[in-house]
Amino acid sequence: MPHCTAFPGSVVARLPSFATMRAVRRLPFLAFVVLAATLAAQQQQPDPTPVSAYDPLRGLDPDGRIPKPQYPSDLPHPERWRYTPPGRIKPGGVLDRFLVSSFLTPIVFHEEDIGFGGGLALTDVDFRSQRYREFANIVLTYSEEGQQAYKINWSRWLSVREMPDGGVLREERERLYGRAGYEKTLTRRFFGLGSRTEKDAETSYTEETTTLGFGVRTSLPDSGSDWLLRADLQGEHHGLSRGRVSAVPSTEQIFPALVDDGDGDDQLWLLLNFGWDTRDSLHQPYEGSRVGTFANLAWQSENDFGGTIGIDAQHVFALPPLLHRGGSGVEENPPTDVLAIGCFVEDTVGDLPYYSLPTLGGTHTLRGYIQNRFTDRAAAHASIEYRIGLIPRGITFSDTIRIERIGLGFFYECGTVAGGLEDLHDAKFLDSYGFGFRIAFSREAVFRVDWGYGDEGSNFTLAFGNSF
Repeated sequence: MPHCTAFPGSVVARLPSFATMRAVRRLPFLAFVVLAATLAAQQQQPDPTPVSAYDPLRGLDPDGRIPKPQYPSDLPHPERWRYTPPGRIKPGGVLDRFLVSSFLTPIVFHEEDIGFGGGLALTDVDFRSQRYREFANIVLTYSEEGQQAYKINWSRWLSVREMPDGGVLREERERLYGRAGYEKTLTRRFFGLGSRTEKDAETSYTEETTTLGFGVRTSLPDSGSDWLLRADLQGEHHGLSRGRVSAVPSTEQIFPALVDDGDGDDQLWLLLNFGWDTRDSLHQPYEGSRVGTFANLAWQSENDFGGTIGIDAQHVFALPPLLHRGGSGVEENPPTDVLAIGCFVEDTVGDLPYYSLPTLGGTHTLRGYIQNRFTDRAAAHASIEYRIGLIPRGITFSDTIRIERIGLGFFYECGTVAGGLEDLHDAKFLDSYGFGFRIAFSREAVFRVDWGYGDEGSNFTLAFGNSF
């Protein structure tokens, strides 16, 4: 392990104790109880908008096109405000708004070492029927052998304006965030440190993680400005035990010191991200650039201080449409083909357990490899993705139920990991490529299915949001 750097005792003394963090494990369960009560109350209480007054086509065309209304003249950076027409603001609870502003996805999986499993994922872009002021993503899964996950991610838009036509304008960037969760994963993989680890060096371990956090993202100096700051405070508890992958050794047999250092670790993270960002959207940009820096700093229960710091950049080009005709007149979220390029470099300071070090592979990086395939103290990564509109107006199932966009994505990625920034140039070059589908219920609610290919075979990814 790297040399330990102690943090000043006055700060460490304020860390949650091990007993406190064990108590925090109960919070996700309590949160879901509160959530269930909230949803039940929603279903019972009448919405202030009479159902008889709701018109699903008000403010949009029958094919799903949303004409953009006249924005207020004092609106700063109008390209960063999302317009929701009154026809998409359906009254009622989660079930009333199903496939309009709430989306329920069944999850079914099977793996020999964890058995059959399943669950539900709920994405609600009008959580608690607040006229598009709140968002929630909730995941609940369980398997035969006890692998499980219960997670809530919530956010609230800070800049919202009501429109005379009954629609809503939201500045996409400025939000409050909150999250809570408990996960028990029986089949975490670890291959060792470095870019030259072999596929047959695979080990497995069981990880129990409890997370509780909150944060804020704001534009500086004014709403919609190009300078963007996000700050989060997050507490985590990690418990490690024997892995359940039958065909490979358990991680503590091969890397006993790493597992011993990371087991039972409590971490208090300060997550900072600051950059110059001209993109017209953070979730599905059509043009613009970002150049930024990030610092994820952790105070840990063993009086250790550590973290990762880095820089990142993106640029997005709007391209002529390939399989469709593009937008029609002035409209909200016109179908647009883009070429997106992104990269980052990340390094570790101080001391961190192996599962908190920079990694490549999985959902957002080197998608042709399994999650966390390559791990070390420094990482570099670059991606290029061609996003093409396949069905530019989506699919309409009824006046209220529709998919707004269906598209394709073709990507190529490369990167590596090393013991430090100075060693990245000597590390092994790693790359992957692939394609996938993009299904958008709104510009901010994109579901992604990817198939990636690398030197070790293929990997399947199902995720919410673009990879970068």
